[in-house]
Formats: sequence, C-alpha cells, structure tokens
Amino acid sequence: MRGKRAVFVGMVASVALWAPCAMAQPAAKDAAPPSSASTSAPSPARAEARALTAHDFAALPFVEGMRLSPNGERVAGLFGVKGQRVICAISLFDKDAKRTCAAVPDKMEAYAIRWVNDDNFLVHVKIQTPVDGDLWYVSRLVAVNCVTGKLTQLLSDSHGQSADTVIWTARDGSPYALIGAQDSIYTGMDFWPAVYRVNVETGQKTRILSGQNNIMGWVADSTGQIRLGYGHDDDKRRDNLLYRGEQGGAFHILDRADQRKRETTLEPMGFIPGTSHALLVHDDDHGNNALFESDLEPVKDVKALYTAPEKSWIDQVILGDDELTPLGVDLRGTVQKRVWIDPDLTKIQAALDTSVGDRRARIISFSRDRQRMLVLIDQPDTPGSLYFYDINGGSMHRIAFMNDRLTNTRLSPVRMVTYHARDGLAIEAVVTTPRAAAPKKLPVIIMPHGGPWAHDTLDYDYWAQFLAERGYLVIQPNFRGSTGYGEAFERKGEGQLGLAMQDDLNDALAWAVDQGLADPKRACIVGASYGGYAAMWGAARDPDLWRCAISIAGVSSLRREVNDMGYNSLNANANTDGWSRMTPDFAAVSPINAVSRIKIPLLLVHGKVDVTVAIRQSTAMAARMRAAGKPVEFVEVPLADHYFTREADRLTLLEAIGTFLDKNNPAH
Repeated sequence: MRGKRAVFVGMVASVALWAPCAMAQPAAKDAAPPSSASTSAPSPARAEARALTAHDFAALPFVEGMRLSPNGERVAGLFGVKGQRVICAISLFDKDAKRTCAAVPDKMEAYAIRWVNDDNFLVHVKIQTPVDGDLWYVSRLVAVNCVTGKLTQLLSDSHGQSADTVIWTARDGSPYALIGAQDSIYTGMDFWPAVYRVNVETGQKTRILSGQNNIMGWVADSTGQIRLGYGHDDDKRRDNLLYRGEQGGAFHILDRADQRKRETTLEPMGFIPGTSHALLVHDDDHGNNALFESDLEPVKDVKALYTAPEKSWIDQVILGDDELTPLGVDLRGTVQKRVWIDPDLTKIQAALDTSVGDRRARIISFSRDRQRMLVLIDQPDTPGSLYFYDINGGSMHRIAFMNDRLTNTRLSPVRMVTYHARDGLAIEAVVTTPRAAAPKKLPVIIMPHGGPWAHDTLDYDYWAQFLAERGYLVIQPNFRGSTGYGEAFERKGEGQLGLAMQDDLNDALAWAVDQGLADPKRACIVGASYGGYAAMWGAARDPDLWRCAISIAGVSSLRREVNDMGYNSLNANANTDGWSRMTPDFAAVSPINAVSRIKIPLLLVHGKVDVTVAIRQSTAMAARMRAAGKPVEFVEVPLADHYFTREADRLTLLEAIGTFLDKNNPAH
C-alpha cells in the first residue's frame, strides 16, 4: 500500500488457541519445619558415579515463570510435562480442586504469566505468523479462569503485531485489566497502541485511550489512570516522555532524550496517590546510583530511598502488589544480586541464606500479604528445587525438583574468574570444571554468549553442564561489549566486532592454558546466535587456534537485515546506528566471506522456524563450505525456534554437539 508499510516491533491476525490437557498435580515433598527466623532445606549430594546422558540435560525445567496467586492458594506457571510445555494452575492445598491446564502447541511460545485476581491469570504468548513473505512473532494474551477452566483470547480482533501489553490490573478482586494493543501492522494511527479496559473473564473491552503518533508504551498508576507515554521518533533518533497528573487531562512532555548523544529519558514508577510524586532511579550528587522519591512537577528529588554500592547500579525495582511500595532492587555491576528494602523481606532472606549454606535461596513470587512465597533453592552446579514457604505456618515444603532426572545432585563445579585480555582489560568468565576429571590439561570449550549485548552469570546452564559431564572444561567469557559491567565496558566493544571482541575469547583460552587447566591442542569454540557468529569467525580468523567449531543459530553474513537491524523495524535507524558503531565494515568480518581460510571441522545447527536469526544464515554458510571443499556438517531442526524451547529439539541439539565433539575433539 502506498504510504504505508508493515513495521516490525519485536514481538496479525486471529490466532488459534492451544488445546486443554490433563496434568498430574505436583506433591509437596520432603517437608522441612522452618520458622520465620530459621529455615532449612535438604542439602544436595554430589552426582552419583553413573554417566549422565543428553536426555538428562535436555529435560525441560519442571516449571518456568511460576507465580503465586494473590491469596497464596494457587500456583500458575509454564510446566514441563512429558517433554512438552504446559500452562497450568494448581491448588497448593486442595488436592480435589479443579486443575486448569493447556498444552502449548508448536510455533507458539508462552513466556510470562500475571495474576489478575485469585481466580484469573493472563498468559503472554508469541505466535509465529507469516507477514509479507517473512516469519514474524505476534504477541497475544490468553486469560485463564481457574474456577471454570475457560480460556479466553483477549483482543481477538486485533490485527497488530503486539496486543499483550498489560498496563494495570484491578486490585479489588474484579476481573479487569488495562491492555495496550496495536490494531494494525501498517503505519498509520491504528499502528500506535491504544489502551483498552478488558474484562478478562468475558473478553469484553472498552477503548479508554486512543493511540498517539510515535507513542509505543503507556504506564498507569495504581488506580488505573494512564500517567505516562513513551515515544520514539526513529528518523530524528529522539525519545519523548509524556506525562499527566493523577486527575487526568492532557499530556505534556516531561522529558526528552537524543539517542545520538546516548541520552535516555526518565522512567518514573510507583506513583504516590495525592501527590505528583513517583519513584525514580538516577545517580546522586556523589555519582552513586540511587532510588528516589521525586516530584515530577517540576522534577525534583524529595528523598533517597536506597543507594547502590559504589560501582553498582539498580537494574530493576521490585514493587509491592500496590505498584507503589518499593520492596527491593536488583543490582548489577560490582555487586550483582537482589537486595530487599522491605525490613520483613530482609529478615526472611537472611534466615533463608543462613539455612541453605553455600546454596542460594531466591524468593521468586509471593502472595499479596507477603506471608506465602515461592523460593527457588539452587546453585550453579544444580538445577535446584522449588519450595513453598508459609511464614505463618512456619513451614517450607518442596514442591518439586526443577529437573526430575537430575533431582538435587551436585554436578560439575562452577566459578567466576577474572583474566586479563592482551591489552590489560579485566574480563570475567564463568568456568565449569568437569566433576569426573582432574583439573589439568583438559579438553576445553570456549563458549561465548549471544547478543552480543548480554552476559553470562553464575546460574545453572544445561549446555555447560552437559559439556562438562562429557569431560570438557567450559569457559564462558563476558568479553568486551557485554552488558552487566557498565557503559564504559560495553562501549569498549564498539569498532571491535570480530577484532578485540574476538581476541578476548582467544585470551580466555590462553588464560586457561597458562593456569594448566586446558590443553591448547584440544580447544573448540562453541556458541549460539552472536556466539555462533563468533564460533564461525574464530574458525576463519584463527584457524590454527581451534580444533573444531560449532555454530548454533549463528549469523554468517553480517548486514543490515540481520536480527533487530531489520529494515522494517520500528527502531531501524537507531539499531543501524548501534550496529554501525560495532564495525565500519560488515563484510570484512563476516564468516561467509572468509570460508577459504577455514580448515577445521564446522558444525552448524539451526532451527527451521527461527524468527530471530533466519535459517538461511546457516544454509548459505553450509553451501559455501561444501562448494569450497571444507569440512562441514549441518543439522536442520524442523520445529526448533531460536531458543530450542522444545525438549525434543534440545535433545537433538545436545546429541548433535556430543557426536560432533566425540569425532573431532574427543575428551577421552
């Protein structure tokens, strides 16, 4: 259509829902009798001598995204059942209560859950849909009623790409939510999301705010009044923040930001009734990141509520059910952990920490009154267990192991190390050492993360544990350009794509060799997405350093159309600016243009329905390798997405990796 174009937002048509299914109720097992001041949980034992298989590591987690209902009576989450993801809500106390479960079909991904009241919750889903010859994700909401078992697709007549932005939910027990949704994928006023008041039980909706030009996100206060609008003008690379008071009325510009100058707008939250105050995070006069109560008319700090440690910053603020009380913060930088501001939660966390020893206890969800909570107890060398903790009853019960095949066994030890790159830059890396081998001259896998704007942490990683179980030392470097270490560190990646960023991976290997941990003649590079690019580029750029390379959903040809650099993206210009800062010449650092230099075996694994990185990135690389007579294997996984969310696809992936490594870099 002349003057209009389909615009990719990142997440158009009516979508079929999944079918209901049955699911067994998880039992609360191995009850531990804690009090509010002292908790205990069974300690995991080291893994038994039996060799674990790809089946053990490929198992889907027992549950992901689990959330406790406001009254603490039910849990809802994305369960792994017989190799399939199942959305389910289960009563924790009434074994005869109705269970509402539905299997998630192929080409659909459920990725988040939010309770509206004690009986209803919302499921965010992404559906793969063909649009103008390409495969896109469109996002939708499904409401689930735990009493009737009814599933209702909300805003089912929406024809936009994104129709699942939950802006507010009622707190009086009524079944209402405010939802932002686009009504078209084509540029025009229907493209900009409007806000609807929706009855989640019936699906009935009322538009309360029409879309406004360039405004893609709306924010409400605790009463449901829309207070903020976030706008972006991609041509001018400018962001605007619209604001209005709690009485409503017209919006006005509260803040502006120029992306070319790396500016960002304010992000108010936790609006305080009867005032023009809200919560803001920014640096204080001493340069330390802090959480403030601030006046917005005009913007002025009222008081500091929490100050982050030096060289750390607040990545997220956890608010209470009222959406205005700050309970805690997630820190990044020098200190990387969740810190509770609420005194009661601080005491509970301290008691949990004391009881679990060297393991971690993380409160992942709690009831409205914060008397009942879900606690994940784990550590980097075990998937962990999920517990239900009732403060009033003084009891903590295990709901389930996160991986029934591995249970609570301790696997290969994991630690964070710091090494120095050749230019002296300090770089952290996660190191997993095989539990069944002496830590000396081991075959080694360097495994860079995706992104590249991401970072690896001290968390359970089923890929790393699978490789370590087979006898490999696994090193996951947070190379320059990674997030989590501040803007200065992230900006050190600019201009260094395929250059110093790649050197950092090589230097991780050099460190391991210097420490006596790794055998330099038995080193392979393995990665997914950007990590897959780095694996292919390593094979081309440094062919004498590696014995083999494995790329999973990797990018072989860097250009504007790759990933979020898409020409039809809402942020196309801003994203192109960001990627252009990474390298002045995409072709010069693209593996597909350097096939002639590759002389080691290369394995390519790619899902056929990958929306993030098109499978043609691997098919083209495989074809170029074969034409040049280079050693390449290509495994196309028919139903796999970018993240290998299906258990069957995870198993295919791990088995392909294991077979390839046995042939080209055997650990024994």
